[in-house]
Amino acid sequence: MAKAQQPEKVSLRDRLKQIGMVFAFTAKRDKLFVPLVVVAVLVPVVIAGLLVWLLGSWLWAPTGVLLAVLGVMIVLNLRSNTAMMSEAEGQPGAAAQILEMMRGDWRVTPAVQLTTQNDFVHRVIGRPGVILVAEGAPGRLKSMLAQEKKKLNRVVGDTPVYDFIVGNDGDEVPLRKLRMSMMKLPRNITGKQVNALETRLTALSAGRPAMPKGPIPKNMKPPRGASRGR
Repeated sequence: MAKAQQPEKVSLRDRLKQIGMVFAFTAKRDKLFVPLVVVAVLVPVVIAGLLVWLLGSWLWAPTGVLLAVLGVMIVLNLRSNTAMMSEAEGQPGAAAQILEMMRGDWRVTPAVQLTTQNDFVHRVIGRPGVILVAEGAPGRLKSMLAQEKKKLNRVVGDTPVYDFIVGNDGDEVPLRKLRMSMMKLPRNITGKQVNALETRLTALSAGRPAMPKGPIPKNMKPPRGASRGR
């Protein structure tokens, strides 16, 4: 395993873009989100305003603004998680939807392996290395994961390869804990290595038809040559 590296910072522009996408997604699906955001802003601002008026010191003004921003971020984090899980729960390809909405530099390729029984293996490239996330029937998923790992071994070299099976039994990872489990993985490669790895794996998948983002339709038929359940 490669030596762990310190994570590289995501640019402010990318961070703001990600926050904006999550904000819009949550506001559309959670009726309580916007009112809670308003409360999170008004409470610290009003309190800071009262302190400025009573104490005659404008030093409390920036404190109120900072607390308002903090309150909004806390509400956004809590309510966006709930909205995402409610949207994805029970849908084929739900794990792919969660992966694609994760904040940070994660390169997600949905359904690199799939069957007609709605079994999927998704591939993620990030600072930990390569992560395979499988969802469906565990009996079929194990062989699908083995097949995908065999392909990866041709090009990833010493890069660590992790795998998760989404589910609620044994060593499976519940959908609600998938993002947390991904974030806990060690940072093993640099940002430049992530780019190089993505280039090699993109070439490996050059002949595979592009998959849609988000939940995968139940009536989707796998492309010719895709893994099939036994």
